[in-house]
Amino acid sequence: MIGTPRTHVAECESTQLLLGPDDPEGAIATTDHQTAGRGRLGRRWIEAPGTSVLVSALLRPPVERRAPELSLVAAVAVALALEEPTGFAAQIKWPNDVLLEGRKVAGILAELKGGAVVLGIGINVNQAADELPEGARPEAASLRSLDGVVRDREAVLSSLLHHLDRLYAEWLTGGLAALHLELAARDFLHGRRVRTEAATGVAVGIDQEGRLEIETKSGVILVESGEVLLAERDL
Repeated sequence: MIGTPRTHVAECESTQLLLGPDDPEGAIATTDHQTAGRGRLGRRWIEAPGTSVLVSALLRPPVERRAPELSLVAAVAVALALEEPTGFAAQIKWPNDVLLEGRKVAGILAELKGGAVVLGIGINVNQAADELPEGARPEAASLRSLDGVVRDREAVLSSLLHHLDRLYAEWLTGGLAALHLELAARDFLHGRRVRTEAATGVAVGIDQEGRLEIETKSGVILVESGEVLLAERDL
């Protein structure tokens, strides 16, 4: 079960550093504040102490499963965990962000460690509007900044782990195809003009191997990883 054993510290550099290849599958690490939190592409993850869910989980997917898909598995779990208490419809911005009302409230980072995957998840829960980072694209938000409710972070974490444990089991059995309807229903980029290093065109979906499908003038291109920017008319 994802969530046991649990290591919790009041403060650390990053929860990603609290787990290693010797930890059992399902082990998690949590903290109230990260001094050097990070997201994809080396970006900093900044949060006011005691306001966020900050958790990393160690998983050992079998070789027949594509480990990069775990970012999307986690994104669906986050989306479900946030939709229940807020009533907002969550969207997933490929490959690793979760949005509410078009604003980023959560990010995911998956890293390989000695044959295991350490899956880091950060959720903005109780930040006031003036505690959120400026200049983020998409614009940052917290659950509190969207609906004014201060929540028990442990309750949010518990819901997240419940959904992640279930979805991970489904993914182990059926791959991303088992979650594809949930994922496609929340695809933020669908129908939007996007730019990547590989292509510019219209995002038409996420395939069952977790790749972004972009319709270009020369046909559909599948993007495995990298940064996706909205083209000007869809900003």
